[in-house]
Amino acid sequence: MKRKIISCILIIIFIAAVAYVLISKRGVDDTDVLIQSSQNDSNKYTATVIDLFDTKTDIIGYTDGEEQFNKDANQVVSDLQYYNRIYDIYNDYDGINNVKTINDNAGDKPVTVDKELIDMIKFGKEMYYETDGRINIAMGAVLSIWHEYREAGLDNPAKAKLPTKEELQEANQHTNIEDIIIDEENCTVFLKDSKMSLDVGGIAKGYAVQKAVDKAKKHGISNILLNVGGNISCIGARADGTNFMVAIQNPDLESDELYADSFGIEDGTCVVSSGDYQRFYEVDGKRYCHIINPDTLFPSEEFAQISIVTKDSASADAYSTALFNMTLEEGKEFISNHDGVEAMWVKPDGTKVYSDGFDNLVDTDN
Repeated sequence: MKRKIISCILIIIFIAAVAYVLISKRGVDDTDVLIQSSQNDSNKYTATVIDLFDTKTDIIGYTDGEEQFNKDANQVVSDLQYYNRIYDIYNDYDGINNVKTINDNAGDKPVTVDKELIDMIKFGKEMYYETDGRINIAMGAVLSIWHEYREAGLDNPAKAKLPTKEELQEANQHTNIEDIIIDEENCTVFLKDSKMSLDVGGIAKGYAVQKAVDKAKKHGISNILLNVGGNISCIGARADGTNFMVAIQNPDLESDELYADSFGIEDGTCVVSSGDYQRFYEVDGKRYCHIINPDTLFPSEEFAQISIVTKDSASADAYSTALFNMTLEEGKEFISNHDGVEAMWVKPDGTKVYSDGFDNLVDTDN
């Protein structure tokens, strides 16, 4: 399968000359988000936001002028910032009940939340059953242990260590998806188990991107590509009518080849990648990534990266994580049972495997 290396619009966008533009938040607090923006040619504009979903966000748009682009970017950033706050599991925000609020009240009382948060949690439960439990937003008790060990290992690599099976197994007793009680009439969420916590990291970013794109369309925004830490979605096309081009980062960070693949995506297409190179730490020279297999309670090791191409960023995010916790055969069968969804698997040795319809969903000739 021949792929062209392209230098137009990439998953990782290197912005050299930048001008600073302040974009206001939407009803969250009175501070501003500092973004970097630049004009690359007569009608192509780019913007970068540094701290949404603990990653970098790039926005590329083709508009008639900088004022229109800033208006469009402001709308997208405002929406993303709202979702960033209500999906946050680590931080509190004045006047906002978010996932952290739900976790803090586990076993105590229901928490009144925005309907948008309830919809995301419902989606998380649906993904649990659709993937046979390969992605579980109720797995926070286990994931928090790995998070603590990973942070400690990154702070002091010489003393990095693994959690014990015993503590992971004990935490796993508090991951029952049915202990998430949703009351849609009263807009509340309650965790029955006091030792349970939600971790929506496997779906939140993709879900937020899809919501932001949907809202952008309603506002008449077009010809824009959004990349939130590797969760990519586009509306429309480039100024000349050709498809947006994306390149998937090579999970082998020491390789001379920067990209695992590159191709064009048409209006409404999403690309989401999960990999062992994104968040990890090392113990005795071995890498342990952030994607935890619900069956083993340890990081998945069969793949270096999985990329999903489809029309819904939320599903793509969930599927890329779920497939990381499946064998290749299981993953290929899963993809074959989902129309309009294609995948690329990259093994630790660099071998790439494509689902049967991958070329039909992307533009390899642009």
